[in-house]
Amino acid sequence: MTTQTMLITLSGRDRPGVTNRLFSSLDSGVGVRDIEQLVVRDRLVLAVLLDVETLLVSKVVHVVTALAKELGLELAIEPQMIDVPPAKRQRIHVTLLGAPLRPEAIAHVTQALAERGGNIDRIRRIASYPVTALLFEVSGASTSQLRRALAVAANETGADIAVQDAGLDRRGQHLVVMDVDSTVIQDEVIDLLAQEAGVLEQVAQITERAMAGELDFAESLRERVALLAGLPIEAITRVQQRITLTPGARTLCRTLNTLGYRVCLVSGGFTEVIAPLANDLAVDRVRANSLEIRDGRLTGAVSGPIVDRLGKRRALEEFAEEFGIPMRRTIAIGDGANDIDMLAAAGLGVAFNAKAAARDAADTAVNVPYLDSVLYLLGITREDIEEADEQAGLRTPAPPVP
Repeated sequence: MTTQTMLITLSGRDRPGVTNRLFSSLDSGVGVRDIEQLVVRDRLVLAVLLDVETLLVSKVVHVVTALAKELGLELAIEPQMIDVPPAKRQRIHVTLLGAPLRPEAIAHVTQALAERGGNIDRIRRIASYPVTALLFEVSGASTSQLRRALAVAANETGADIAVQDAGLDRRGQHLVVMDVDSTVIQDEVIDLLAQEAGVLEQVAQITERAMAGELDFAESLRERVALLAGLPIEAITRVQQRITLTPGARTLCRTLNTLGYRVCLVSGGFTEVIAPLANDLAVDRVRANSLEIRDGRLTGAVSGPIVDRLGKRRALEEFAEEFGIPMRRTIAIGDGANDIDMLAAAGLGVAFNAKAAARDAADTAVNVPYLDSVLYLLGITREDIEEADEQAGLRTPAPPVP
């Protein structure tokens, strides 16, 4: 028995039962090869690829035409040529963030895809607040080429654009390692301690020399900590109370924890200050520097190995090994030169409101002020976040009307 393959597309106002009515009307001599259904703002698009016995083609056309007329839907019927299965094409996810999201950003993304042979298989919104986030499911393009092209588009439009492979590594447990100062928190801990000690200006001068390349991180850290000698440990408690979380940091950690991710903090700051914060955020591990304390006062020295640029990368690698997570399923988030090696080593390096050197080392940059926007780069939707909040017993505020 010969068959003909045809694509039937129904579109129009959605209502319950449309899909059931279509398939209930089809004869048993019809085979379903593929189906896709999408509803946008109560507008339905239902596409069905059918293998129809040749003798039944006119009957199927008649039945479907009558059904479309009854339901007030638009109908398209197109014959399809089905040959050998197409060659496997690389699947890519392109995530676009904006607050607000401008048309030119979407135009840049779609132009870059078209110029590099990328086909957009699907576009869906994964968040509407506090940023608008769109996920483009793409096939047929190169991840590395798209990253380079869309990095330019991000600079030109001010939008944040991430490009990632969409294979099995999107599933399974992941490790997220975050810098602390100016990433998880809005402060620089050394500056807060310097204010307590009355040496903020001197510490700032050393920091400036380090940024100018006159000192490496370890040297600058030792010089700055030396200025804190004699500071009572009560000052650490005061600094802990002054720390300000970055907007979205708590949501980010809570959601990742609920979804089973491993979350760790690495910092060029100090364990004594950030340990209570890490406990509050329920992260799995913390790696930071330690202040030497004697007789209730800071000695002005650092005890143990210094967590510098290389130390942060080693922490990422060691956490991954400890939890049995391959490096390709690690995410690093940071903002400064001290984070460069970590960002470069991770499966996905995210520069968060970062300096130019960190942005250059990262796979993508997030420039909106909400740390939980990183969740969208991982394919986690606003609905997932709200469901995680519900599981945690938290009430989620109603979203603004789009």
